Amino acid sequence: MDIKIEYDGEWPCLCMGHLIVWIDDVRWDFGDCLSSGGAVLRDEEWNMWAEEGPWLITDWPEGFPEDEHIRLNVIEAVNSKIPWGCCGGCI
Repeated sequence: MDIKIEYDGEWPCLCMGHLIVWIDDVRWDFGDCLSSGGAVLRDEEWNMWAEEGPWLITDWPEGFPEDEHIRLNVIEAVNSKIPWGCCGGCI
């Protein structure tokens, strides 16, 4: 299975992008479906920083295979291609 990732999100709003996934020769339009596994954190003095984490896919395209193996491979490809969030652009 050959998976290719196209994504146009970029800093400072890395999580706001359009995701296209190619599996072999089939194009899947995921749209705006990524959620950062990172977070914006703060301490008691309100000093803030971003912590990065892996991407989660919040919505799968209609008709996308339910096969867990395929879905895990897509998530792995997304996380290897797109820099992890949270980029902190929303602080």
